[in-house]
Formats: sequence, C-alpha cells, structure tokens
Amino acid sequence: MPHRHSQRAHSTNISDNSGILPLSFDVVFILSNLGVKYSIYSSKEDFDSTRIYGVKDIKSASNEDLSFCSLDDAEKAIMTISKSNAKVIICHQSLENLVYPRSGKQQCLIFVKNPRMVVMKIINEIYYSPSGNRKKRNHLNKKVMAAPPTSSISKSARIGKNCSIGDFTKIGDKCIIGDNTIVGDRVIIEQNTRIGKDCIIQPGTVIGADGFAYERLEDTLELQRFPHIGGVVLGNNVEICSNCSIARGSLSDTIIGEGTKLDALVHIAHNVEIGRHCALTAGTIIGGSTRIGDMCWTGLNSTIKHKVKIGNKVIIGSGASVINDIDDEDIVAGVPAKSIKHKVRSNQLFLMAGQQSRIKNNLKRDTDNNNTISIEE
Repeated sequence: MPHRHSQRAHSTNISDNSGILPLSFDVVFILSNLGVKYSIYSSKEDFDSTRIYGVKDIKSASNEDLSFCSLDDAEKAIMTISKSNAKVIICHQSLENLVYPRSGKQQCLIFVKNPRMVVMKIINEIYYSPSGNRKKRNHLNKKVMAAPPTSSISKSARIGKNCSIGDFTKIGDKCIIGDNTIVGDRVIIEQNTRIGKDCIIQPGTVIGADGFAYERLEDTLELQRFPHIGGVVLGNNVEICSNCSIARGSLSDTIIGEGTKLDALVHIAHNVEIGRHCALTAGTIIGGSTRIGDMCWTGLNSTIKHKVKIGNKVIIGSGASVINDIDDEDIVAGVPAKSIKHKVRSNQLFLMAGQQSRIKNNLKRDTDNNNTISIEE
C-alpha cells in the first residue's frame, strides 16, 4: 500500500549560487522553502522518495527524475501518471485518492493546487536560485555590466548594475537599461529607449527603430516619411523573445507595461501602449497608436488594427483580426473578430487573462484541475 506522509522539511542545501546544478536535490525541501502546500504519497516508506537528479516531461522521465501532470481530463491524467517512470510526479490535488504510485516502483506522488506553477517554481529555484542571486547582487554594487568587445554601446547610454549584454548587440544614444537586465546577442536598441529592471531581451530583437508612417504628396502622390522623435519605454520584468520588432513613437513614446511578455516574432508599431502583465503570443501584430489594457492575452498570429482600444483582461483568439474596440474582459475570435464569450465552455480560458468565470448554470466539474465544463443541451 502507498504511504501518505505529512509535510516535512529537509536540511539539504540545493544551491551554492555557482551556476552548477547539484548532484541531487530534494523536492520536499524546495517546496517547504517556497511555502507550497502539498500532500505526498510514496510507494515505500524506506527509500529516499523525493531526492531526484533532473526534471523531465512525464513521458520521458526516468526513475531519477521529477515530472508533473496538468492534463485537463481527469481520466487521461490518471492514465498518464500511472504509466510514467518518473520518481516524483507533481499532480493536481483533485487527483488525491484517485491515483497512486506504481506498484513495484519506487515512486512518489505529490498533490498540489497548480502542478505547472509549482514545477516552474522548482525549476527556477534549482537552476536560477533567484533568492540566492538576489543576496549575491547586494554585494556587487561596483559591478556595472558584462559586455563583450563585439558589442557597441553608446557613451551616452546608461547601463544598470549586474546587466549582461550579448555579442554583436548595439545600444544607442541616451538609452537607459535598468539593473539585472539581460540583453541577448544581435539585439538592436536604438536611441531614447528606456528599459526597466529585471528584463530579458532575447537575440535578434530590434527596439526603437522608426515606425511605418508616410504621407502622400498631392501633386506627385509620392510617399513622404513622417519623422519619429519619440522613444520606447519598457517597464520592469518585461520579457521579449527572439526576433521581435518594437517601433519607437513618432511624437509620443511606445510603451510596454510592467511584467508583460512577448513571444517570438511579435511586432509592435509606433505609439502603441500596452498595459501590465499582458501575454502576446508568437506572430501577434499590433498596429500604430493602439491601446491595450492590463492582463490581456493575444493568440498566435492575431492582428490588431491601428488606433484600436482594447480593455483590461481581454482574450483575443488565434488568427483573429481585430478592427473594432473591445470592452473589458471580453473574449473575441474570428475575421473580423467578434465576441464569443457567451460560447465559452471552459473556465481555463477565463484564467488566461485573469478573468473570473461567469459559467454557473448547467455545469459539471472536471476533477483534474477544477475547471468547469458545460453540459451540452
């Protein structure tokens, strides 16, 4: 029979901030340090059930690895967990007493509220040890940045403490980069760009180049460029994946709010303002002078027309073409994009933009992750 253990703490040291992963680490010790509530079942009581050597996906994990399962379907989740060879599996708390460690295997199941979030925190603690690095930074006040000789940094640029600048990266005149920011290889940051603290900019991104704005001459119909004298402002904890393009403002600044994340190949046109903690997935295109509120989510290859106003906590479906304003907490999809919020069948979609579910009637509960799904009539 599997054994249920109460929460406990271990004294194992998981990181020395050297950047090298320890030989092994204890999952329960990390969870205790992170303050995560959990319950735990192991196949045997006499083995070191939570000490592991790596983190893998649930299908390829070995008997030395940590993995997790966050499938929406409870039946599929139980089947997947029961077939896994992982030594430790983080499971959703609703599966407790429904699935157990594999018979004959030295295996441990840990039940938590949000498996994906917990594993993310564990990986960050193991590989990046943010708490330890923060303490270390306090003793590095004299260190300004690490930049290779292949980078080009303007003399008028101001770079904060503990920044990292990649190979063949250019930082233009009067740019400001906050503390602890990482700028990857071959990134171009043009003049008058201000980047906050703790940001990540991945390779190939261009920030602060002129936007696309022209006027036709009445007599010859030739195109004349509208001058760009604005800049770009990125808040703290902004992350930008590879090969994105963020144009500087023409007269005002292009602004990306604190905590917002951009996937690869996102294009932000001039004068756009994006709020806090938004998630823009790959291929999103945002036209000039558009306003986007806080905690919005844009699907793959979605397009938002210029001068559109998007409210807070809005979800835009993959491939959608937005040509009209969108109210707070709406969900839109299609070409042209229209509201589909009344058709939504899963609470998980609401959570993508931090919305509270409004699905209350004619529902049954999915036991895997407390989503609710509708009963079709």
